[in-house]
Amino acid sequence: MHEIQTPDVTMRVPRPMPQADVTLRMPHPFPPPYAGPRPIRPRLLWIFLSWVLFVVLLVAGVGGFAGGLFSTIGDAAPTTTFSGGQSVNVALDPADKPAIYAAVDQPTDVRCQLGDGADPRVRLTRPAVSQTVTLNGTTWELLFEAGVPKAGAYQLACEGDGVRFGVGKQLAGGAGMLVGGAIALLALPTVGFLAALIVTIVVLARRSAARRRMA
Repeated sequence: MHEIQTPDVTMRVPRPMPQADVTLRMPHPFPPPYAGPRPIRPRLLWIFLSWVLFVVLLVAGVGGFAGGLFSTIGDAAPTTTFSGGQSVNVALDPADKPAIYAAVDQPTDVRCQLGDGADPRVRLTRPAVSQTVTLNGTTWELLFEAGVPKAGAYQLACEGDGVRFGVGKQLAGGAGMLVGGAIALLALPTVGFLAALIVTIVVLARRSAARRRMA
């Protein structure tokens, strides 16, 4: 009898694979953005701008008054001049308040005549107050106020040794311009100062209240 040999069968069972350690890692959250302190409102810039406005209005007021003063002096100064002993035809308008001026270095007797004397409305009168106008280095003294009934050409004759005569306007004729300049000198800076003061008080008060809320 033959012996039946059984083959050696070996089965290898695969080892179990080690389980991977799976750990779900969440990404780190980004840090919150840095938030600095909030600026306090309103800004101090408003105070600076308000006082700049005050300075601008102050300069405008002074400039307006000075401009009115120089303009009044320039309008009053004689535009027609002639020497003593001469007779000239001059255009006079009662609305301009015409006047006769003289430029002289020393006291001298002078005499002037306006018109031919036929019309009593054409006359020269002494001014109530002394007035002088200095322009371009020449000082003109008011001699007479010229009265005429209407605008027109009138003959004027003056006498005086070494005297220059001139036809201009009374300073009182430019009083309105001077008053306007004086009002500008006072009103504009006053408005600017009050506005700057109010803005300063309001801004500082609101900034103080904002600080208390943030504390």
